[in-house]
Amino acid sequence: MENFENVSVELEGNSYFDGAVTSRTVNFADGSKKTLGFMLPGEYEFGTAAAELMEITSGELDVKLPGSDRWVSIKGGESFDVPADSKFQVNVKTITDYCCSYL
Repeated sequence: MENFENVSVELEGNSYFDGAVTSRTVNFADGSKKTLGFMLPGEYEFGTAAAELMEITSGELDVKLPGSDRWVSIKGGESFDVPADSKFQVNVKTITDYCCSYL
């Protein structure tokens, strides 16, 4: 398990889709940030302004990335990249923990 040191965590969490997806923002000394959160089973569409690396720490989901008609299965220990200024869809199969890095 990866640990983050010398960070600050924003007290107010982020909640989406009536609480089915939640996260907390972690700020690093170099100005970068990540969000740590979880998603309950369901289908969701997200939009992002910045490019993202989505690391799935546990759970299982299918993702459909921009420009693709194909769903790709992702499970704990795997990751996927999302381009900037795009939308992507997920179909979460089991409760899923994630770490999102903004690139």
